[in-house]
Amino acid sequence: MQRGQPSDADFGLSDGLLTALGESDTHMDGLDLRNYPGNVAGLPSARALFAQYLDVKAENVVVWNNSSLELQGLVLTFALLHGLRGSSAPWVAGGQKPKMIVTVPGYDRHFLLLQTLGFELLCVNMEADGPDVDAAELLAAGDPLVKGILFVPTYSNPGGQSISAEKARRLAALQAAAPDFTIFADDAYRVHHLDGEQDEPVNFVALSRDAGHPDRAFVFASTSKITFASAGLGFMASSEDNVRWLGKYLGAQSIGPNKVEQARHVKFLNAYEGGLEGLMRDHAALVAPKFRAVYEALEGGLGEGGGGYATWTTPRGGYFISLDTAEPVASRVVELAEAAGISLTPAGATYPDGQDPRNTNIRLSPTRPPLEEVGEAMRGVATCIRLASEEVRAGR
Repeated sequence: MQRGQPSDADFGLSDGLLTALGESDTHMDGLDLRNYPGNVAGLPSARALFAQYLDVKAENVVVWNNSSLELQGLVLTFALLHGLRGSSAPWVAGGQKPKMIVTVPGYDRHFLLLQTLGFELLCVNMEADGPDVDAAELLAAGDPLVKGILFVPTYSNPGGQSISAEKARRLAALQAAAPDFTIFADDAYRVHHLDGEQDEPVNFVALSRDAGHPDRAFVFASTSKITFASAGLGFMASSEDNVRWLGKYLGAQSIGPNKVEQARHVKFLNAYEGGLEGLMRDHAALVAPKFRAVYEALEGGLGEGGGGYATWTTPRGGYFISLDTAEPVASRVVELAEAAGISLTPAGATYPDGQDPRNTNIRLSPTRPPLEEVGEAMRGVATCIRLASEEVRAGR
């Protein structure tokens, strides 16, 4: 339960990808899939498919290779070296250190990517309805080196919160000291609903355009938790001008993305019963019971509402549950669980540099193990929480 990985049963839903193309399927959209020529922004059919996913036009979409995180890194790197369309200079001009707002608890790979590229991280809390926009507005308004915000807008990692329409509008209209302040929205879980009520994803491309900042938003997503985790497609939506800006630099380092991979995803997803939505319903049937198993085990082991030992989120979708212990014992809980044969995300991983200032947050990732193992593991985790908490309380 350490990382947010699909289960073998989830992968099995997409095994048809392996045979989606036959020997005669050499062309799509008038292009030879085996040859160089083709738009660096991706196959037209793939762009159209994922435009529907992100609620934009195909012209607003770039479909790349297997990783949306790679696309995020490329956009950020090009911004550092060249600046974005609204920039007066490259982001590293003059030796200054650009800054990026991130949400906490948040996604460890966002922190790693940004720090590896040299950004200073500015943390704001992830609240029940999205990032603390009051704090983000203050940070962005007071410093032209604050270049943007990077976060997961729908079913966030790790808490599963989704940004409200009101907060999304505020970010799109935010008055920043930097004229090129940018929203980098990693919408990895946009369609990853569980059962029951669903959160409504926002459209940052449209909101930014309507707020008078047409180039402000880059929205990233992938099929990593839809089809195959490392053999899917990463894609991005932004303004048409930003798509051309990105294509200029992508085209300098690559003739184009993997057209064969894009073609087989188009064929497979269009042929799946119910299309992409049908596939996600089948995923939900596998994933939702695991989330319920986590809640039942925690309630059973700690008491109603966590019994004063812990609290946790109950998201409507996504891949994670965020648990906070009442005492500063997250690292001890992870240590005890490891000794019991239960692998959890390292304590502190949801904060930059792995340093949770309160030592209370643990990201729970129930999607990979079989259902029966999720319940067993979480009963063990509940015991570890009680033990670690009582150790602290006994020492007072």
